[in-house]
Formats: sequence, structure tokens, C-alpha cells
Amino acid sequence: MIREDFHVHTTFCDGEDRAEAVVQAAIAMGMTRLGFSGHSHTPCDESYCMSVAGTSAYTSEIAALRGKYRQRLVICCGIEQDYFADLPAGGYDYVIGSVHYLKIGGDYVPVDESPEIFQQAAQKYFGGDFYAMAELYYRQEADVVGRTHADLIGHFDLIGKFNEGGRFFDESHPRYVRAATEALDALLETGRPFEINSGAVSRGWRTTPYPSPPLLKRIAAKGGRVVLSSDSHRAATLCCKFDECERLCASLGLKPERFRLRR
Repeated sequence: MIREDFHVHTTFCDGEDRAEAVVQAAIAMGMTRLGFSGHSHTPCDESYCMSVAGTSAYTSEIAALRGKYRQRLVICCGIEQDYFADLPAGGYDYVIGSVHYLKIGGDYVPVDESPEIFQQAAQKYFGGDFYAMAELYYRQEADVVGRTHADLIGHFDLIGKFNEGGRFFDESHPRYVRAATEALDALLETGRPFEINSGAVSRGWRTTPYPSPPLLKRIAAKGGRVVLSSDSHRAATLCCKFDECERLCASLGLKPERFRLRR
């Protein structure tokens, strides 16, 4: 089982535990590398992300923890850079590129906040056409590496967070498949790995990780790369469901790799 995790949140953004508590949990689990990935500042919505001042405090705290625990754990300082972030992502050990919002006119609409908000957004902005909503999402997603300079592609099909069992739309519908496939193929050309993200599984929204098995199958067929991540928001979910994710990968002919840091 892989014992490293690079998509991890703390109280610097919307996580539940302080960074040092997460470090101590990682050591207790026998982890070899731990990467923090605070949510980048997004001026359109500051409810969940690091503030400008908090971003500076975050990098200082992770540097201090790296020194304090250097004999017991490799600690890395990353950033989950949102598509609409306003602070540069330079100086980090790695960058996760993610799309959390749809920009519609002057509005920024979250796709992962709640099922109710998701459904209301589809009705308000797309006349109930969930496929049009997905098409906009994947147009943005296709450019996430170019926009964020990501080293790792975050939760590729986040648009399906609340869609377990086809609650809102059919993920085998031609329009959805076309939009997702075009974005997937564009990102495959960048050579960046996709994270296999178990966050929605640990929080009870999905029974399979991001990307969904059909999308993972295409990644495998195209020779794409994958890295396991938990998108953990509390210490107890570090490396969550990694054994199940590894079995899923094996069934599709994928082998998760150790994440390659930019420095």
C-alpha cells in the first residue's frame, strides 16, 4: 500500500485539524511523505480558502514543521491552486490544479458545495440542462494545467460529486461523455498525472473515487499517469481508501506512481 498523501487540508483553510496534528497522525500511520495543499485564495469566495495573510502563515508553519519532524517524516508544502485563484503558485514544492467554480457572467458558481446549490445552479443558469453545465465545467477543466501550472490534476470530474446513481444526469449520455473525454484528452497531452481522489468516498458522497472508473479506463488506455490522494480534511482520513483505489487501478491496468515533486 502506498503510504504517502499530497492532497491534505488543515485549519489554514477548510480542514478540521491543525497541521501539527496531521503530521503526528501521519507518523503514527507509518507514512513516508506528507504533502499539505492549502486552498489557494479565491477572491470570489473566501469562505473556504486561505486568506492572503493566512497563506503566508501557512508556508511559515509548514516550513517549521518540516524542520521539527525531519528525522521522522518528509513534509512538503504544496498548494491547491483553484482555476480562479488570484495569488501566484510559485515557491511551492508542488501545485494541484483544480476547478471548483463555474464562471457565468459575473457570478462564480460552486459545483461541490451541496446537492441543493448544485441543482439550483443548473436551474438558474442552464434552465435545468445539467449537460450544458457539465460542458462549461469541462471547458474550464481542459485548461486547468495551462491556467494553474499544475503538477497534479485535481479531482478531474468534480462535477459528478453529488451524482451517485445518476441523481442529476446520466454519465453515459453522449453529451457528458464527449465533454469529459475532450477535456481528459487535452490534459493527457500535458503529461501531468491525474490524482485518484478518495475524498468524496470518505465523506459519503460517492462509492468510487475521482475520476470515475470509465474515465480511469480511458486514462489507462491512453497511457496516462495517476497518483493516489485522499483530499483529506481531517487527520483521520489520511490515505483513506488507498487499498481500494489500488485494487481499482489494478483491475483497469493502471499502476499509481510516487508523486514527483517540482523541487
